[in-house]
Amino acid sequence: MNSTPAIKQGWLRAILIIIPFYIVSGIFQVVGVIIHAAATGQFDITNLQNINMSSGIMLTGQFTATLGTLFIVWIFTKFIDRKKFFDLGFSIKNRAKDIIYGLLAGIAMMGLGTLILQANGNLIIDSINFALASLLQSVFLFILVSVNEEVIVRGYILPNFMDSMNRYLALVLSSLIFTALHFLNPNVSFLGVTNIFLAGILLGIGYIFTKNLWFPLALHFSWNFFQGPIFGFEVSGTKSDTLISQTITGNEILTGGNFGFEGSLLASILCTACIVLFWFIYKKQDYKLLKPTL
Repeated sequence: MNSTPAIKQGWLRAILIIIPFYIVSGIFQVVGVIIHAAATGQFDITNLQNINMSSGIMLTGQFTATLGTLFIVWIFTKFIDRKKFFDLGFSIKNRAKDIIYGLLAGIAMMGLGTLILQANGNLIIDSINFALASLLQSVFLFILVSVNEEVIVRGYILPNFMDSMNRYLALVLSSLIFTALHFLNPNVSFLGVTNIFLAGILLGIGYIFTKNLWFPLALHFSWNFFQGPIFGFEVSGTKSDTLISQTITGNEILTGGNFGFEGSLLASILCTACIVLFWFIYKKQDYKLLKPTL
């Protein structure tokens, strides 16, 4: 295979995939929802807007949307970049630490935020409802969400920007695109948009040093899963079945309101702290790899 990209400018490759990504993943998602609705007797060609978006239909729609994302990224990687899809950053060798970092960071941020809000009187735990089937469904759903968004943003767009510019500028631009993907989320707020941008920086901070997806995949999953199904917040404005049922009161700048914890000032502070922390961790690792041995 010719290893020279069909389009030499990396920034252009990154931009060109955005519209096909929306179209292909959207078509795949709609097809998945219709197939599931038809299989469960909910399909009505004259009234598609009133399909009951149950958790099962949402999971199916996310699964097919992720297939669409993987398909369009594979097309671009193979025929435009002329690289192997696996080389986007899926190597698992020596990456167990990245997975642990990502999982622990999400748990720590959501857990600490919940404890602070509870201690401040902004969060009251109403009940704990353990439903294994629902939790397992949420695990699969948020694994798919993390794969879907990380493959397109950190797996394809970010490295192509890095081919054309300084890695920090590439990180900022890819985070802006990541933010734009969430503009239409329910109950979106200015602080929520700001925090999604910060989350994009945090998710990409390891990739600009390692070109590996396991840290952002693990962190993205952990952030969403513990925010919603475990601690009971909305996830980017979307509700889900939760282990902890809670009531939030007080200033939405502090609590995040209906957008979820990631719409809060606390999330801004915790996310910024983690950006600094992981920049130092990965910068130190990068220095050790580049340092010549005597």
